[in-house]
Amino acid sequence: METWDAIRARRNVRGYSHDRIAREDLERILQAGWRAPSSMNWQPWHFVVVTDPEVLEALSTTGPGTGHVATSAATVAMVAYHPEDDVHARWLQYDFGQATASMMVTAADLGIGSGHASVRDQHEVRTVLSLPDDTVCPYMVAFGYPAGRPLRPVEHPDRRPFQEVVHWGSW
Repeated sequence: METWDAIRARRNVRGYSHDRIAREDLERILQAGWRAPSSMNWQPWHFVVVTDPEVLEALSTTGPGTGHVATSAATVAMVAYHPEDDVHARWLQYDFGQATASMMVTAADLGIGSGHASVRDQHEVRTVLSLPDDTVCPYMVAFGYPAGRPLRPVEHPDRRPFQEVVHWGSW
């Protein structure tokens, strides 16, 4: 798939087939996150890859909107050490967003669906993944082949009108 097609085909997928994702495809997705831009090249992320169905089930209860994690072929937990101050906390959110977007577009390029989720229960996610106490896992990204309809470029996306969003030169 071409980059523009992958961007247009990417959508949040929360229903997955039972097909496994090849390790080389998972590694390509993870490399996209690893290569993502980062504030001051800080690279705060650690990616915990989960494919075990029992662990995926446990992760699916760590926040509202995490239920799709249980049926994913793989989920990546986005983990970092607690930010030292508010500036680094903001950088962390932005950097995780860039890594997430890079992984999701790469997955779409491979025909793999993805759905992001926020983690609310930090104690539970630390317990399930054996994370150190000085870490935080604000997000997870679930991956799997879409059940029902495969990824393909969306011709008419459900978005605010382009002209309402884009401002040239000034507001």
